[in-house]
Amino acid sequence: MTKIDPDQIKVILATDCGSTTTKAILIQYVDGEYRQTHRGEAPTTVEKPFADVTMGVVNSVTEIGELAGRQLVGDDGRIITPATDTAGCDIYISTSSAGGGLQMMVAGVIAEMTAASAKRAALGAGSIVMDVIAANDGRRPHDQIQRIRDLRPDMILISGGTDGGTADKVVQISELVAPAKPQPRFGSDYSMPIIYAGNKDARDAVSEVFSEGGFDLQIVDNLRPVLERENLGPARDKIHDIFLEHVMAQAPGYDKLMGWTGAPIMPTPGAVGDILQTVARIQDINVVGVDIGGATTDVFSVFDKTFNRTVSANLGMSYSISNVCAEATMPNVLRWVPFDMNERELRNHVKNKMIRPTTIPQTKEALMFEQAVAREALRLAYKQHKEFATTLKGVQQQRTVGDTFSQQTSGQTIVNNMALDLLVASGGVLSHAPRMHQTAMMLIDAFEPEGVTMLAKDSIFMMPHLGVLSSVHAKAAEQVFDRDCLVYLGTSVCAAGQPKPGKLCFKYELTGDKTDSGEITGGEMSLLPLDQGETGTITLSPARGINLGEGPGKKVQRTVHGGTVGLILDGRGRPLALPEDRSSCQSTVQKWLNALEVYVEEAQAVGV
Repeated sequence: MTKIDPDQIKVILATDCGSTTTKAILIQYVDGEYRQTHRGEAPTTVEKPFADVTMGVVNSVTEIGELAGRQLVGDDGRIITPATDTAGCDIYISTSSAGGGLQMMVAGVIAEMTAASAKRAALGAGSIVMDVIAANDGRRPHDQIQRIRDLRPDMILISGGTDGGTADKVVQISELVAPAKPQPRFGSDYSMPIIYAGNKDARDAVSEVFSEGGFDLQIVDNLRPVLERENLGPARDKIHDIFLEHVMAQAPGYDKLMGWTGAPIMPTPGAVGDILQTVARIQDINVVGVDIGGATTDVFSVFDKTFNRTVSANLGMSYSISNVCAEATMPNVLRWVPFDMNERELRNHVKNKMIRPTTIPQTKEALMFEQAVAREALRLAYKQHKEFATTLKGVQQQRTVGDTFSQQTSGQTIVNNMALDLLVASGGVLSHAPRMHQTAMMLIDAFEPEGVTMLAKDSIFMMPHLGVLSSVHAKAAEQVFDRDCLVYLGTSVCAAGQPKPGKLCFKYELTGDKTDSGEITGGEMSLLPLDQGETGTITLSPARGINLGEGPGKKVQRTVHGGTVGLILDGRGRPLALPEDRSSCQSTVQKWLNALEVYVEEAQAVGV
């Protein structure tokens, strides 16, 4: 594919080929900036009877062409490039999760070290990690071989050992994989791709292990050249290359689609991660993004320029809703609902949602229950993310004398809610809530941001398109992300610490487009009007022991931005604790919902 000068790109067409729907957007250079101007969608056609992904692409792009009054598909059935004044686009790009996305198995010597690094590389590249095989994972060798044999991944990533260290262990891991003869998910006539990213001194021995038996071995730089440093880039790049050359090539119609695109097709989650990293880098901020779906919940974070992604495979709102209720427990779900519910009816509701995943709540009570489930799914997914997004394990930390008797081998989480600048929501239950106040409340309850944090949602699930765009035109991607992709809900000001109920938590003074002042007591929430496009300066004076960003009891001054919800003041404390008594819990939750105007009568909610 030909390299295009970003300055020459004025009309951009992007598609995301999902498992059920292909979503297309048109981005144009308007009045000196890039804006998303039109969108279209059509059913994905990767499966029979069509078995050609380009048909769904052409259908979604044709819809855009009709809306924009611009011919985008030529008489030959191909997308027209380059653009003229009335037709075509300068570049066409795409992402894909059709056919189940990218599925991988990873292996390493030590589960908490090199295997964890391999998993980070695979997740960062946008894959679903089916299993992690390690020498110390507690399974016997024949059980590990059987597991490898049962899986049908798209590729396998193997890591182990630091450069110059002993080679025996990583060779032993390779000797588990080779005799299992794992078969690829797609295509019976090509070899299973194996990426080796371990000790460079073991390369020859590993090559010998995979020299027979239908493997395509690719060798890249070590993921952990030394214990103190990860080097994930080469492995991630190789995963993308193999995804394009092997996995995509096997899926119906993708060989044709690859001939149309002006940049490599990316796995959808990998593209979402890329746009969040691009925005974090350009704006120099810390970001957390979440995409909650029917079966899985993806959490992305960038803290101090370090990117992490996790997939909570059984936490979702339709196919996996029963698992959420089981893992969180029904009492934890129901603590967010301010009235009694019949448990038998709830169990029927959950089962119906599993077998009819596209249904939406028909009553206010059903909506509140589903949003309660969403809070628990998000809370559990974020907890898993924090446990995975850690400093490197196995690295010797400088310790005090008091730590001598409590040595820990695990790393510390790098997720710091007090340092979080932007929290982005995506996925049906968040993006399509009847009121954006509900989206904001679910985010605050589940993620428990601290200090001053911007809240936003992805308007039409545009992040994948912008992620692949960021690889060819970062400026355009960042402009559209900020102006059209994100709907800013507002700013949350959340107190960390345990304020005493009814006693002063913090005083505030707001100046700027809106002015206000007052105080928030322990356990109280308040919503101040601050509209989209409005900004202000807020001065916060916390009570003793309460931290709003500068330390316990220290005054804070921050710039705050408005949004569709406004400025949210949260004096409930962190970690968030709800009353254990059911009646008291219900009245407390109802008070919070009223304060933030979360649920209103249906007539008022129309169009909001």
